[in-house]
Amino acid sequence: MEIIEKAFAFLVHMFDIFMHLDKYLGAVIQDYGAWTYLILFLIIFCETGLVVTPILPGDSLLFAIGAFAGLGYLDIKLTLLLLCVAAVLGDTVNYAVGHYIGPKVFHYENSRIFKKEYLQKTHAFYEKYGGKTIIIARFVPIVRTFAPFVAGVGAMTYGKFLSYNIIGGLLWVFSIVLAGYFFGNIPLVKNNFTAVIMGIVFVSILPGIIEYIRHRRAASAAKA
Repeated sequence: MEIIEKAFAFLVHMFDIFMHLDKYLGAVIQDYGAWTYLILFLIIFCETGLVVTPILPGDSLLFAIGAFAGLGYLDIKLTLLLLCVAAVLGDTVNYAVGHYIGPKVFHYENSRIFKKEYLQKTHAFYEKYGGKTIIIARFVPIVRTFAPFVAGVGAMTYGKFLSYNIIGGLLWVFSIVLAGYFFGNIPLVKNNFTAVIMGIVFVSILPGIIEYIRHRRAASAAKA
């Protein structure tokens, strides 16, 4: 019971941070100074590189970072460089972990869950749609954490994965950080920062919602 309470308290705290990034990020910058760059690097790296930390803020954090850079609290060039490296390196590590454990997980031919057939299908899917999947996944919370892992499990060609990883990472970081940099301090946005963050989160998960609705409709049609 105590473990459940602690887990719930942690989730509540994470939600509070997630919804008030302007307050918490400002406090981090004030308290840690130059170390803030390392903290932000590690957050983005973990959010993209570790399948156990998909709940860390991504899009909303990048926007908040851009807004603070626009105010002069962070160096925009250094910030963009570090976050791009973190995003690309995170996906690379995620891919490597998936690639390493994939052959072990799918070792047994007659495993009820991990069949080699699934591995082969995953490999074929990523070889055909991998580029679009890896790039678009960058803008979808949760999905961006698991996409490189599955690509590694499916043995997607590393050269192909790396090129899409770099393109997707640069697009993701530059587009959202610069959006915060140029628009985050407009009075209307600044005075409604929480609402803007919620809007960013909603837009981020919208593709997943649409895909879920399509899947449900297709399943209903199949049953009919």
